[in-house]
Amino acid sequence: QVQLVESGGGLVQAGGSLRLSCAASGRTFSSYAMGWFRQAPGKEREFVAGIMGSGGRAYYVDSVKGRFTISRDNAKNTVYLQMNSLKPEDTAVYYCAAGYRSGSYYVPRLPNEYSYWGQGTQVTVSS
Repeated sequence: QVQLVESGGGLVQAGGSLRLSCAASGRTFSSYAMGWFRQAPGKEREFVAGIMGSGGRAYYVDSVKGRFTISRDNAKNTVYLQMNSLKPEDTAVYYCAAGYRSGSYYVPRLPNEYSYWGQGTQVTVSS
């Protein structure tokens, strides 16, 4: 069982930055691929970024490439999403997710590939 707690959301002006954190419980954090998803009102949950267990490979949705960076600190059981050059269209609830992928180089990108989810943190970007 893995419990995830996100933090770091808030209100920021367009062009600004935020850093989201997701703290995970458990002793096998490095066996889990981690992902960030977002959901805007009236829209489906969207994959934003994912990173493999060792942190060696990451994948991003095209709309955030060059602006967002996902990273993880396995010693702290924490994954981060650094968001720069934020745009109003980045406004959404951001969710952290964990999917068991021990020894795998694959970075899951679909919601049903993740077993554990955090409660979400609101990010609002004003124009």
